[in-house]
Amino acid sequence: MSKKKRLLVGLVCAAAVVFGAQVRGDATEEIKRLAELMGWKAGTVVADIGAGDGKYTLAAVELVGASGKVFATEIDGKKLAELREEVAKRKLGNVIVEESKEAETNLPAGCCDAIFLRRVYHHLTKPTEFDASLVRSLKSGGRLAIIDFAPRAGLEPVEGVPSNRGGHGIPQKIAIEELSAAGLQVEKIVNDWPEDSYCVLFVKR
Repeated sequence: MSKKKRLLVGLVCAAAVVFGAQVRGDATEEIKRLAELMGWKAGTVVADIGAGDGKYTLAAVELVGASGKVFATEIDGKKLAELREEVAKRKLGNVIVEESKEAETNLPAGCCDAIFLRRVYHHLTKPTEFDASLVRSLKSGGRLAIIDFAPRAGLEPVEGVPSNRGGHGIPQKIAIEELSAAGLQVEKIVNDWPEDSYCVLFVKR
């Protein structure tokens, strides 16, 4: 390999490291804000629904401590396997990875003090059934946070979701209506969430 190519590869690798660190840092800051909003403390049991690569799960487990627990659910088989591998590699005994389904969280009933869905709710193809499952998974007094965004131009609509979404995303009003119908109460609305998103906090009474 020529000196020029080695330099180019080195620059690309360095950029990837910097970008990865920035992404992890952004996730940590966002989770800290979410934890404060939802009232997490040491020992809190949290669920990250649609955990993806797990960066928000890993940020969450640092905040709930060894006495807490984080459930991480994912429907995509490849992401699920990678997440399980990462959790095993880090020897995180208080992170439980579960495969979720189209209409079911697959979490135990009444297991969670707090559940969050970050940019996941607008992908739900069976929101009525999934919302009922979310409510079952919450303890009495537990909180649910929906972090999402209004439909945006230029994004392909999500296949299989209800037609009232109006594109890729979900109007805040519709998310509130659906989860209120499932039996939750709106506790707080934050409209200045990162990445031009909103956060709606619900509570199970």
